[in-house]
Amino acid sequence: MKVLGITGGVGSGKSEVLHYLEKEYKAVVCQLDEVAKELQKQGGICYQKIIEAFGTGILGEDRELDRQKLASIIFQDEEKRKILNEIVHPEVKRWVERDMIEKEERKVPLYVIEAALLPEAGYEDICPELWYIYAREDVRRKRLKDSRGYSDEKISRMMAAQSSEDVFRQACRTVIDNSGTFEDTKKQIGERI
Repeated sequence: MKVLGITGGVGSGKSEVLHYLEKEYKAVVCQLDEVAKELQKQGGICYQKIIEAFGTGILGEDRELDRQKLASIIFQDEEKRKILNEIVHPEVKRWVERDMIEKEERKVPLYVIEAALLPEAGYEDICPELWYIYAREDVRRKRLKDSRGYSDEKISRMMAAQSSEDVFRQACRTVIDNSGTFEDTKKQIGERI
């Protein structure tokens, strides 16, 4: 089973690339943010640990974690963010490793791990090949305005919170330029798969 990591900034078109890999190459896509959300739900392995670390004030009326309350805490306090990451990241990685074994046993040809923060997440040992899905900033801004209705201010904040292009380029051996047509992107993917 080939294992591939996909990363890139917001608006770069990662989702479209992932859908194409699923459809065209029978890939199983594992989005780390989605795994983390599942593990933080009631009954998930991270849920109780997060409450013990942050208190019940981060719960909503439904007793699930209130992501906005938690975000407001961790974005104001670097130590608290580290605590959350130390709870969540190792469990996500363990989940991915178990899922990869199961998918390999099922003879899945391609397993794709996606995360915006993949270069910093410590997956080099299980993800030998990282691809950076790149798109020019003007293209990313237009996509985010058109598809999600985001304001320039919100887009600027989101982009500033993510890794710089240099970080992505240094971490990834392959760069897929998704600034043009998706036909061109598909050609680049075909040459590298």
